[in-house]
Amino acid sequence: MSVPAFAELLERLAFTPSRLGKQALLRQWFAGQPDPDRGVGLAALAGELKLRAAKPALVKELATARTDPTLFALSYDYVGDLAETIALIWPVPRGVNMPPPGLAEVVEALETTPKAELPALIAGWLDTLDASARLALIKLITGGLRVGASARMARVALAEWSGQPVEAIEEVWHGVAPPYQPLFRWLEGAAPRPDPGAAPIFRPLMLAHPLEEEALSSLAPADWAAEWKWDGIRVQLTAGPGGARLWSRGGEDISASFPEILAAMDFHAVLDGELLVLRDGQVAPFADLQQRLNRKAPGPKMLREHPAAVRLYDLLFEGEEDLRPLPFAARRARLEGWHAAAAPARMDLSPLIPFQGWEELAELRAGARAASMEGLMLKRLDSPYLAGRMKGPWWKWKRGTQNVDAVLMYAQRGHGKRSSFYSDYTFGLWRDGPDGAPELVPIGKAYSGYTDAELAFLDKWIRDHTTNRFGPVREVERGLVLEVEFDAAQRSGRHKSGVALRFPRIARLRRDKPAEEADRLETLLAMIPA
Repeated sequence: MSVPAFAELLERLAFTPSRLGKQALLRQWFAGQPDPDRGVGLAALAGELKLRAAKPALVKELATARTDPTLFALSYDYVGDLAETIALIWPVPRGVNMPPPGLAEVVEALETTPKAELPALIAGWLDTLDASARLALIKLITGGLRVGASARMARVALAEWSGQPVEAIEEVWHGVAPPYQPLFRWLEGAAPRPDPGAAPIFRPLMLAHPLEEEALSSLAPADWAAEWKWDGIRVQLTAGPGGARLWSRGGEDISASFPEILAAMDFHAVLDGELLVLRDGQVAPFADLQQRLNRKAPGPKMLREHPAAVRLYDLLFEGEEDLRPLPFAARRARLEGWHAAAAPARMDLSPLIPFQGWEELAELRAGARAASMEGLMLKRLDSPYLAGRMKGPWWKWKRGTQNVDAVLMYAQRGHGKRSSFYSDYTFGLWRDGPDGAPELVPIGKAYSGYTDAELAFLDKWIRDHTTNRFGPVREVERGLVLEVEFDAAQRSGRHKSGVALRFPRIARLRRDKPAEEADRLETLLAMIPA
């Protein structure tokens, strides 16, 4: 697969708004591209392609050496994206007719070429390509494709193309390195499923549905366990003879950001829990945990002032034994026994809440906001641990009716002191489109509630993930979830979503939550009093 062909895929992904449309493009690509190029492209799309030799600064130096510095600075300020600026402004010399490189060729050359020869190598490639392919090449070698295609989406597309369950693909994903040739051979039926051996791998998490309160009357309290929904991020801990890893709910390896947790994982088990900042046994506000997220190498002060811990929910594997088929009650008993015997540092158990009836639980839930809890979790005592979001076995009963998890869609610069920042945000929720495919519909705008640090993060994220521009407004990838608080919701015929929010504001950034797991419009509509 040549770089121009990869550039065409990236362009089509960027200009295809629907998730199902993107998955269809990926299926076609997996079916039609040869190895090892399709594996290199998959690694780039999934954020797994790690090329240490070429950095953005090197490509920028190449471009500034070939253009007027003032013109480059003005262009960069207007375009807002370094790779796009270089791709557009790059002066192509006459008489260049070399064939474009393939993806695997690019990776191999970057890994084997001496550092002193890299500038000439990259410049030669850029000279042979048009603006679209130059952009794809720069994104490929510096990282960050920004086309709204996540690793999870790629795995779903692989499952649809091959007919294998996505859960089976996810359980071998981290045991196979790019360009994933054993994975593709298995998916094409030419080889057995890759065996990750003792390597620490991610198992898809079990997720809960929002509780429909009218459904409570049909549930027998004796069949259910209740526990707090802690205000942190969901994680999975995998440890054994092959090493240890801390995973986010989406399967991202976040071990380096929490070295104190990794150091405590001297056991052989797979656990499900909530990552928190814990001081003297007390859960700190989520904002404290945010200080730790996405820091690849936290310093001694950060580790000391924002100590991380995990509150354990479930035990998936004990040694080599897979406990997921067992009912929750049995897994909980095994978890309690394992925790008592292993006594892992920086880990405690999420306590079960004793209750006799739903009214008693409703009173506890009413105080969740004051107690800095997200709400309650209800888990059927006989439920096995099933990957994904199945309606019925687990329910999440969030505090109040004053927040939703929405997806950032558009951003606009602010006014006054914020005129240089993208600080006004339009966000939306999922609904089924006319063709039945999920689509985002805007539900409101907000320009308050975030900290200065969050504003700086949002501004950079928006500039890095812009997919289109409409005057002063930027459209962004559907990749960032915002928890939005509001005083009330009411029906409105003036809005496309059919609902208007009163005083919406950003409660927090949900960088841990995939966009496809944001709330649906029906969830918001159900909050409106009849």
